[in-house]
Amino acid sequence: MSRIIVADSSANLPNSWDEDFASAPLKIIVNHHEYIDDESLNMEAMLQDLQEADDASTTACPSSGEWMQTFNEADEVFGVTITSALSGCYNSACVAADMYTDEHPNRKVFILDSLTTGPEMELLVEKYRELIKAGEPFETIKAKIQEYLKGTHLLFSLESLKNMAKNGRVSPAVAKAVSLLGIRIIGAASDQGELEPLHKTKGEKRAISTLWKTMRERGFEGGKVRITHTNNLKAAEKLAEFVKEAFPTCDVNIRPNTGLCSYYAEPGNVMVGFEGAVRS
Repeated sequence: MSRIIVADSSANLPNSWDEDFASAPLKIIVNHHEYIDDESLNMEAMLQDLQEADDASTTACPSSGEWMQTFNEADEVFGVTITSALSGCYNSACVAADMYTDEHPNRKVFILDSLTTGPEMELLVEKYRELIKAGEPFETIKAKIQEYLKGTHLLFSLESLKNMAKNGRVSPAVAKAVSLLGIRIIGAASDQGELEPLHKTKGEKRAISTLWKTMRERGFEGGKVRITHTNNLKAAEKLAEFVKEAFPTCDVNIRPNTGLCSYYAEPGNVMVGFEGAVRS
């Protein structure tokens, strides 16, 4: 029996991450140029275009047909998407799942709405792999991944809101103030899958300290930590130092954001997914 894990590209994982994993790339459209969020993406060019663009840019989720291709004729498919509050990825993947099982009645597909993005999605993909390698049956994996999601969290630090202002998500005045005053916005993925501002801090050092403090407040006690960043490795490493000082044997990994997370969070961001307190 063949099994595969699929995720959209906001999980920041390339197709080469695992032989039984496939990524469905989102697309970022800037100045009428389409950037595909896969291994071929020219990140530097995309970020430069975003910086220079006067008009709003857009994103496009994988089509149902593109999702179908990631299923790779597997007997069982385990998927996870970026929060449905930000993207149509989940709906598109569910349509693909219905099409696939209609064509192949003996095959099974489960798509999880992560209610998050980035490094928290990475934790979910890793959990899928752990459960598959343990030989758990399909229904057990479905139940356990949904239970696991209750105890994972996403926090982020943003140093720029320019792109969000261009796309109408925040006012231009707020974005300008953040830039001029050196303010970092500390936020989280809410239980509803929305990006929720929590704190405003001045300067990166305080921002990273606030991320660490908020991790502890949300029940982090040495579980897995996945940190991602866009052009800010120094800050990501500083957060990892806080974790390792408190929990020397903690499983911590740092990786750069790919296109979609860099588009939403912009250069200078740091995002952290971690295992913490279980939400009711």
